[in-house]
Amino acid sequence: MKKLLVVIGICTIASCSNKSEVAKSIQGKIERDEIAVVGKLAGRIDKILVKEGDFVKKGDTLAILDIPEVAAKKAQAQGAVKSAEAQYEMSVHGATSNQLKQLNAKKAALTEQYQFAKKSLSRLEAMVKDSLVPQQQYDEVFAKYQGAQAQLIAVDAEIADVKNGVRLEQQTMALGQQDRALGALQEVAVAEKERYIVAPQDMKIEVVTLKLGELALPGYTLFKGSLPETTYFRFTVPESSISAYEKGKTVSVHVAYKKVDIAGTIQNVKQIGAYANIATAYPDYDIQDPLYEVTVRPTQLQDAKDLLAKSTVTLKK
Repeated sequence: MKKLLVVIGICTIASCSNKSEVAKSIQGKIERDEIAVVGKLAGRIDKILVKEGDFVKKGDTLAILDIPEVAAKKAQAQGAVKSAEAQYEMSVHGATSNQLKQLNAKKAALTEQYQFAKKSLSRLEAMVKDSLVPQQQYDEVFAKYQGAQAQLIAVDAEIADVKNGVRLEQQTMALGQQDRALGALQEVAVAEKERYIVAPQDMKIEVVTLKLGELALPGYTLFKGSLPETTYFRFTVPESSISAYEKGKTVSVHVAYKKVDIAGTIQNVKQIGAYANIATAYPDYDIQDPLYEVTVRPTQLQDAKDLLAKSTVTLKK
């Protein structure tokens, strides 16, 4: 019985001692900014190049998506560009040499027909005056003459068009089609780059949410990471004690699991609107007392970048 009383006494003394130590300090947590990496296009995970716990640099490739639709659209866009470029070149340079040869041959044949019709009409003009041929025959030859003349004028106009190219408006339209096709090809090139999921900042990979072969939807978080350079300490202080923690004040933060002290500066003091946001595990202040969050940034970031997030730290009152 005496031994039991002694043990109880020792425990009571130890408990009082612990409470006394707790009363002399304020508990807080190590915090670190987090970042989510998402994809813009839907695709299946083809490769994962990192694992949880890895440190990556900005621009490093984290994963590669398989997006078959991009390859198909790229082939379509390349075909549209070739077609549009050919149409524009044809509108600027006009007909080919073979087409021009065909038109010149056509003109030569029509010229012969026109000259023959003109000679025939000249012979009949004198004969019709002497009533040697009927008027009907003269009218038929005159009609053939006019037809040959009209065809010759038409082929001359056609040759002039192909030599000078098409109208400026048609050239502008063809150029617009070419620019549109090139824009579609550029859009596909941008989409093709979205296959590669890259790190937006220097970060530590905390969570990989998908596995190989799984479907990544647009806007779905593929990786969660933390930013080592943003480590800070967060404490909850009641209004009755807030006067001791002014912004810009230098303080010493004790890291419990490492048993080291890190110098820091109070960066911000703000009121906490919700009780769930407190950083102290066992608050010993009045529940009605307004609470404030005190943010402390380490003086030397190198001292805090490897600390475990959410671990407990203390700040002397």
